[in-house]
Amino acid sequence: MNLKYTCSARSPQQSPSAPVVFVVDADESVRNGLGPMIRAAGWEPRMAGSAEEFLAQERVMTSSCLLLELDLPGASGLDLQRLVTDRTDMPVIFMSSRLDIHATVQAMKAGAFEFLTKPVVPEVLLDAIRGALERSEAAMRTLTRIHALQERYESLSRREREVMGLLVRGRLNKQVGGELGISEITVKAHRGRMMRKMHASSFAELVTMAASLRGDARAIMSDFAVPMLS
Repeated sequence: MNLKYTCSARSPQQSPSAPVVFVVDADESVRNGLGPMIRAAGWEPRMAGSAEEFLAQERVMTSSCLLLELDLPGASGLDLQRLVTDRTDMPVIFMSSRLDIHATVQAMKAGAFEFLTKPVVPEVLLDAIRGALERSEAAMRTLTRIHALQERYESLSRREREVMGLLVRGRLNKQVGGELGISEITVKAHRGRMMRKMHASSFAELVTMAASLRGDARAIMSDFAVPMLS
C-alpha cells in the first residue's frame, strides 16, 4: 500500500495547549473507552480508526504520542510506524490483543516506546503514556535548539561555511587559508563573522554546535567542495 505522511504542521496559535495522545484503533469501543481516561489525565485525545484516517489529521506543535493498535484495516500498525519514523517528537506505544513476538521485535527495533497487550491495565497504560510524553517534550526541546542552530548556520556565507567546516575538523587558521587559497588575515575575518553569526562564545562551543548539527550538516554542505564534518 502506497501511503505518504502528508499531514501539514499547525501554526503555534492552532496547537492545543495540552499534550496530545493520538489513538489509532479500529475498535470503536476501545476508542470510546480510552478517550475519557486520557482526558481525565489532562491530555487531549485524538482518535482515528485506521492509519489512513490518522494520516489525514494535521500535525500538532506540542508534545504528543501515538497509541497504536498493531492490527488495523488497510495499512497495519507497523506500516504506520514506518511512515512516521521521522517523528522523533511523537513516540509510539503499540497495543495488541494477540501475542506476536515477531511483530513486537519489529516494532521495538523500529523505535517503539512500549508494546502493551490488551486488555491493558489502565495504570500501566497511563504510565506508558506519561513516559512517552516526557520523551516527546525532550525531543521537542532538542528539535527547537537544532532548528535555531540551522537558522544561524544558513545565515553564513559560503566562505564562512567553508571556514567553519575546516576549523571544526581541527585545521589552524593558516592551514584553512592554505586549503582555501586565502590569507590568514582573511581567514580570521571570516572566522570572526562566523562566530558572531553562530552566537558561539568560544571555539569549544562552536564544535559543540557542529556536533549538534552533524545529522543535517552533511546535507546542508553537500553543495560545497569542503565538507563541514569529517
